[in-house]
Amino acid sequence: MTKLLEKAFAQASRLSEEEQDQLAQQILGEIESEQRWDQLFGETQDGLAQLATDTLRKHRQGKTTRFDTDQL
Repeated sequence: MTKLLEKAFAQASRLSEEEQDQLAQQILGEIESEQRWDQLFGETQDGLAQLATDTLRKHRQGKTTRFDTDQL
């Protein structure tokens, strides 16, 4: 465990039980959310790679146009 996390837990241990439980729920929710995001992002890699391949092929075939951000 890092020193910073130890410090955070030490301070959290001074909170009431209710506040500790609320903080624990927030931390666990964040960890679960990050894990879910990693899983979903990982599942899209094949599709993203295929899109990139298709786009490069179309560009090489001259089937793309330049996107002008000045016209936004």
